[in-house]
Amino acid sequence: MTPSDDVMDIVVRGACLAERPGRWDIGVRAGRIADIAHRIGARAATELDAAGRLAAPTYVNGHVHLDKCNLGDVMRPNRTNSFQECLEITWEHKRGYTVEDLLERAGRAIEEGILNGTTVFRVFADVDTIGGLRPLEGMLALRAKWRDVVHIQVVDFPQEAIIRDRGTFELMDEGMRMGADVVGGLPWHEHVDEDARRHIDLCFDLAKKYDKDVHMLVDDTDNPNSRSLEYLAVKTLREDFQGRVSASHCGALAAYDEVHAQKVMALVKEAGISITSNPHISLVAQGRHDREPIRRGITRVKQLWRMGVNVFSGQDDVNDPYYPFGRNDQQEVASIMCHSCHMTYPDEIRAVFEFVTGNAARALRLEDYGLEVGCRADFNVLAAPTIQHVLRLQQPPRWVVRDGRVLATNELKRTFDDAGRAR
Repeated sequence: MTPSDDVMDIVVRGACLAERPGRWDIGVRAGRIADIAHRIGARAATELDAAGRLAAPTYVNGHVHLDKCNLGDVMRPNRTNSFQECLEITWEHKRGYTVEDLLERAGRAIEEGILNGTTVFRVFADVDTIGGLRPLEGMLALRAKWRDVVHIQVVDFPQEAIIRDRGTFELMDEGMRMGADVVGGLPWHEHVDEDARRHIDLCFDLAKKYDKDVHMLVDDTDNPNSRSLEYLAVKTLREDFQGRVSASHCGALAAYDEVHAQKVMALVKEAGISITSNPHISLVAQGRHDREPIRRGITRVKQLWRMGVNVFSGQDDVNDPYYPFGRNDQQEVASIMCHSCHMTYPDEIRAVFEFVTGNAARALRLEDYGLEVGCRADFNVLAAPTIQHVLRLQQPPRWVVRDGRVLATNELKRTFDDAGRAR
């Protein structure tokens, strides 16, 4: 052993690890996890006392529209929260987007996400005949600006659909040439089923042409007649794209009769499609035409998980025409998932935590992700000793480590003066 072998860049002392009893030290060298042991004797330039807090891989936000984020501060009121009004409000701003404006608004969301423990973002950028390629230009600039801090994947996304918005396909092709990472899609927004299937075909044409993965927003509606998910699964199988396709929302799946739902979920599993559920936006966007009982609008998360489908979750919207809240906080997203999908038993809570960590990383095909020796040193030292209490307390991570350096620190100071209490 040489003297340098006995020196670490960071050592975290006394952390709890999921599924491992006791407390553990985590040693980091050259941006990688070099050692995990009950006691690491090496010296370190930086030592962090976890004091029994849970350490876990940093969060992955696998679905977020940062070109629209923080428009809530400047837009007119959304009076109906219908999908159409959300689109129209966005048009009023999209036509005048500048790269500088996009960088400023999205940059605030990135900073917020980092402080909340997220270091990976799959960012959707509208590409259509209204805003042209400007939103994509802004998100590519965001990726470049933050490249040494966080990992950003940019999705070439047809927010206005493809067939009904003539010229969008050509813009998407140009967007892939500009350097987008993922081909997006919105097939359910086409006028008829035939066009939805053609929409999916065109997206796969681009994915094959540029050898890129696919992430579509599918059946984001309560309408049981919306059937694009099953065609997406069949197309994935026919094109040998297993493991390279994600489908967000899939709300109509919850409205199908059980026989058809089982057929579609089996196809999804066979195709290796990852399903993204963003429960907060589904809760407020769907069920608006219902009278009691009002549907939750969330896809069949627990059934899909139990079947072995790779389910993950993202923030989706941050203070924009579609959703007035959102803190770019995957712990909040996971908590809402637990509540809305009836996933509150210990194994279910652990599973939901995986939705914003390992499952999301698998869907995004991240390399060397995880809290194991040899993985990238991207992890959070959280605010509590267990996943349950992390989600219960909803406090930000104590430290966020990225590429082997402390990227963010959160300190929570709370005082209670009991001098005046009744005795």
